[in-house]
Amino acid sequence: MTPMTETEVTIFMSKGSRTGKLAVTRADGSPHVSPIWFGFDPETGEAVFVTGAESLKARCMARDPRVSLCVDEMEMPFAFARIDGVATITGYDDDPEGMLRWATETCRRYVGDERAEEFGRRNADQAEVLVRVRPTRYVGATGITD
Repeated sequence: MTPMTETEVTIFMSKGSRTGKLAVTRADGSPHVSPIWFGFDPETGEAVFVTGAESLKARCMARDPRVSLCVDEMEMPFAFARIDGVATITGYDDDPEGMLRWATETCRRYVGDERAEEFGRRNADQAEVLVRVRPTRYVGATGITD
């Protein structure tokens, strides 16, 4: 098993259409994990995604902004990467252009260029929030079974 550097974690997490698994903490202290589509802002290094303003994960992050985001390679020799960080939530009305930009760019990763704008417009509305995760810790490893 080979540990990843911070740069390798970000590259691994950005590769292809790997979905993220976002972990947040519920009010009672129990964990909640959700699959998400996400991307990285190359200017800030933050993970970025859009989610429903009233979703459980959004409500949890509004109360406790500490999160973990993990992706994995599910074939031998297996690998994973995770960032722990602090989430900042921005409502649609506070930055509609930023919401559209990041909803579109995030969707582009998963649905391709042909449908990115369609999905971006669908996901950038007043029922959604833009989430930015500032990483505080990077963890990852390749060759788990080597």
